[in-house]
Amino acid sequence: MTGNAFRKLALALPDAVEAQHMGHPDFRVGGKIFATLGPDEDWGMAKLPSEEQARLVQLEPDVFSPASGAWGRSGCTIIQLAGADKVTVKEVLLAAWRKVAPKDGR
Repeated sequence: MTGNAFRKLALALPDAVEAQHMGHPDFRVGGKIFATLGPDEDWGMAKLPSEEQARLVQLEPDVFSPASGAWGRSGCTIIQLAGADKVTVKEVLLAAWRKVAPKDGR
């Protein structure tokens, strides 16, 4: 998967917009970040529920890993895009979007 493919999947989610955070792209809904792309766009990050993060890290440790420190403990999950499957990343981004999206019936 490429950074551009990750971007397209993130922006396909309802009300998702691209902005910048710390010099690299991020994706937001309702003003809250649900995913980012690394500066070289070779990795992404998605804010996941802890249980989903643990499941993915166990199933595909070469692709998914917790971000360092408190970020990782709060569900921020690094995705190595070169080894990532489009279908899985689409599901991961949807889970991240749901975690931060406004709870207005979506």
